[in-house]
Amino acid sequence: MLRYLYADQLGDYPHLAQSMFRDRAMQFRTRMGWDVKVDENGEERDQYDAMNPLYVIWQNPDGGHGGSMRFLPTTGRVMVNDVFQHLTGAAVSSPLIWECTRFCIGAGGGTRVAAALMLGGGELMTGFGIRHLVGVFDARMERIYRAIGSSPEVLGSDGTGRDRISVGLWNFTLAARARVSARAGVSLSLSRLRFDRAFGPASAPPFSYAA
Repeated sequence: MLRYLYADQLGDYPHLAQSMFRDRAMQFRTRMGWDVKVDENGEERDQYDAMNPLYVIWQNPDGGHGGSMRFLPTTGRVMVNDVFQHLTGAAVSSPLIWECTRFCIGAGGGTRVAAALMLGGGELMTGFGIRHLVGVFDARMERIYRAIGSSPEVLGSDGTGRDRISVGLWNFTLAARARVSARAGVSLSLSRLRFDRAFGPASAPPFSYAA
């Protein structure tokens, strides 16, 4: 099932949280070779995990992590501006744009879990009045996005082949929502119900935006 949890709520789900950070270490450092910090418990965290981000997490039947994404509003500090602004040429900052990072799929997760996570991201956009998501991705993810049915508009890239890194911008049309729902095997009504149970039917993000 899909869960929406802020960082300060992860303590209520210790097994889910621990397995998420361990799966991130496995994916980003072990499999992909990224230069990320992994602690003595085998868990990968960075500075943005300390900023009380919102996580969309697929929880397996055993309570462990199946996949996850991390969200922060671009009106505050975000990775795309702090690290990858050379790809966009200008800072991305708007209350209508949130950053999505650390797209991680656990062992055996596959396209269905990836689609469920993207569907959850779409529910955030609908429920919080967000127009776009922005994120950094590598060439490997392009195939996954196509399979899910939600490819981004590329704002800028660096590198070639498997080493290419890009910044992308996603919107979420009704047609895209239907495609992703079908890939996930989650009905649109059930997807919305899960979001409403997490935030209530009249949702607003708990962030203060600058004018």
